[in-house]
Formats: sequence, structure tokens, C-alpha cells
Amino acid sequence: MQRLLVVFLIFAGAFPALAAERNVILFVVDDQGLDAGCYGNPAIQTPSLDRLANTGTLFTHAFCTTASCSASRSVLLTGMYNHANAQYGHAHTYHHFKTFENIRSLPARLADAGYRTVQIGKYHVAPESVYPFETRLPGSARNAVEMAEACQDVIHEESDQPFFLYFCTSDPHRGGGKVESSPLKPDRFGNRPQGYPGVEEVTYSPEDVLVPPFLPDTPECRAELAQYYQSVSRLDQGLGALLDTLEAAGHADDTLIIYLSDNGIAFPGAKTTLYEPGMRLPCVARNPYQSSRGLVTDAMITWADVAPTILEFAGAEHEGSGLHGRSFLDTLDQPQTSGWDEVYASHTFHEITMYYPMRVVRGRRYKLTWNIAHPLPFPFASDLWEAATWQSVLSREGAKYGQRSVENYIHRAEFELYDLEKDPHEIHNLAAHPEHQARLRELQAKLREFQKRTSDPWILKWEYE
Repeated sequence: MQRLLVVFLIFAGAFPALAAERNVILFVVDDQGLDAGCYGNPAIQTPSLDRLANTGTLFTHAFCTTASCSASRSVLLTGMYNHANAQYGHAHTYHHFKTFENIRSLPARLADAGYRTVQIGKYHVAPESVYPFETRLPGSARNAVEMAEACQDVIHEESDQPFFLYFCTSDPHRGGGKVESSPLKPDRFGNRPQGYPGVEEVTYSPEDVLVPPFLPDTPECRAELAQYYQSVSRLDQGLGALLDTLEAAGHADDTLIIYLSDNGIAFPGAKTTLYEPGMRLPCVARNPYQSSRGLVTDAMITWADVAPTILEFAGAEHEGSGLHGRSFLDTLDQPQTSGWDEVYASHTFHEITMYYPMRVVRGRRYKLTWNIAHPLPFPFASDLWEAATWQSVLSREGAKYGQRSVENYIHRAEFELYDLEKDPHEIHNLAAHPEHQARLRELQAKLREFQKRTSDPWILKWEYE
């Protein structure tokens, strides 16, 4: 008996959370790039995300696998690449893409493990039978402070069941609709003159924003970036309110929090593309049981790894069962990692009119993109085409868009091979260079193996086209 007690104590000491509540919050924002104080942008105010990073782990190499809202969310919630789960693009209105009905999603798996599953804000996947939540809370997805207030009863509730809260803002998404009179009015990032209840709006001067290299430094772009910054700062206040609620309820020390963006910033050159600004994104995670705080990790992860990570934390099955990703829970204590040096991406649609399948393998230094439909011009999301940033470039004869010509942005080679160490902005395509042919073949073989491993229907294009 004494021997059994010793074994139990050793086991409990190694896994302290097994005897404790294990709540989970997945906080997903809409179209945020690496624009935050904790990611080195001094021009934008994100004190709540900075606070989370100071008490958790910041990923410098976190990637979505597809740069489109519905498709990316399906990857988060299934642990599968969207070419395999069938959420090829948007779920809403006439786009009508849907996940295969036989797939077991994260909320379904967690419900089976005894969790209360709660969703608030942007949903944007289909069908509901695949992505079931026990509770769906009301609240404006443009007001994360209001959303946080709506979650208080769930977080404070005394229950034998832990909670999984899927908290999704619509900020800082670029709004749709017809632009009238001026390309900058009405504001396209959800900002409005009357503000939002409970939010102290933070506004920015166009002169103060940082224009990333992939965007043109024009007055129109700066004005839109200022609007985007304001939207980011608004959602950041909601994150702060949610963290405060966790602490007040006594759940700060038993809740895994993962903060990330579904895809890149809503400007041409990022969202809908698999260039770095479209797929390399913010991700900050805090495991309440990790031994160190305020870490930065170099682990290369993707959104296919999120569901397995949450399932491992919850003590549920997180390997096999159709999952393509793997848990990154152990990396949260590791600034330098081994075996996390390569990621894959797969994008096919955004809107239904935007067929442009791309497959990517990206290592520490080299990145290969296969533009399967390369004879086609690159398609535009309606809101990105109408963006003042893009239209201002088109109106200038011979202008470049960031560091690319408009021609090279729209018409792309079949294969794009970049040395990210020497060419971080992906301008100089090495795919046709004789000295890089061996590397090209090596990465092409990796892509084919990835497609085979993840049941990608587009693997046929190697043979047929």
C-alpha cells in the first residue's frame, strides 16, 4: 500500500494539472498581423497582449495553413488541413463551403471529455453539426469588451466540468460593402464616431504608423493602417477584460489561453496569399502549469497543431484519429527547440470566385510555394480590391506595390523558391536558377509527401497538369 502511495505521489507531482481543473480559452482575432508591442511594434498599443506574453510564451514562427477566414478556422477546430476537411473557403452566403459531416471537431471531442463548450463572436464554419457548442453567447464581435462581459457567468460558474471558451472577435477585419465618395470613408475596420460601449478608443495618426515592406508607403496606405491599428487596440481591451475576469474568478492559474489570428492583415500581399505576411502570425500561449514565464520560443508551429495541443492539455486523445497536427504544449518551456523546423500550408479558395490553389513547404531558411493554377491571374477578395491602399497604386502609372511590381503580384510563376535568410520579403525567385535545382527537387518531393500524408486531392496535379 505504501509503495502504491509513493507511485501516486510521484505521478501527481509530474502532472500537477491532472488533479486540478483544466479550463481552455482559444482567443481568435480576425486578420491581425505581427502588429503588437510584444512583437516589436512600438507604434501600436496592445498592453493586454503584452501582458499575456509576459506571463506566457510568445511564438516567433507561428503560421496559419490557409490565409482565409472560414478555411483557417476549420483547421483550428479540426487539427486537419482544409484540403482534407473540405472547408475549402468561406462558409457564409453563396460561397457555401462546408466541412465533411463525418469529422469530429475540437468542441465535439472536448464535450466527450466532459467539457462545457462555449462559443462567442465570429463562428464562420459549417455545418453546426460538425462544430457543436453547448452554449453560444450573444455579443457584438466588434466589441470584445462586451464579449468579455458576456462570458463572466460561464467563467464564474461553479461546476464539476471545466470550460472550453472559443472567443472570436471580428476586429480587426476589413469591412465589406460598397465604398462611397472616398476610399477611406466610411472607415473599413469597424471604427465608428460614436465608439463602442465600454471601450476607450485609441486613435492613431497616419504619420505615426509603421508601414511594413510589403505595403506601399502612400498616404492612403498610412490612413488605412491607422484605422487598422485602432481596431487592434479595441480588441486588445477585450482581451484585458477577459484576463481580469479569469483572475477575479480564481481561474488564472488553471486555464490554458491561446491567442492567435486566423490569417494575415487584410491588405493585398497578406491575407489570401501564402507570402509571409499572409501566414506568419501572432501566437501567444499561457499554460498555467509551465515552469517559466515570459518566454519566446523559436518552435515552428501551425494552426493544425492547436487542436492537438488543447486536447493534450485537456487529457483527451490528441494523437492519430485523423489529426494532422501535433501538440506544441512542451515547447512553451523551450526557447530553442528541436524537431520544430518545418511547416506546411495549403490554400485553395477564399471567396468562391477566387480559385487559386497553393501549397507551401517552409523551413528555417528556404520556402517553396507551388502555385498550382499559375496560368491564372491571382484573384482578389472584393474588399481587398476596393482597398484604398491597392487602388492608390493602380492609379499611379508604373508604381510598385511594396517591393513587387503589380505585374509580378498578379502573375506568378508555377514555383516560387525563396532564401528567407537573404530575401525575407520573397522578391527574388530562385526556382529557375541552375544552382538551386537540387534544392527545388528536394522541396517538391517534400510537398508531394505532405500531400499524400494528408490526403490532398490536388496531388493529382503533379501528373495531370
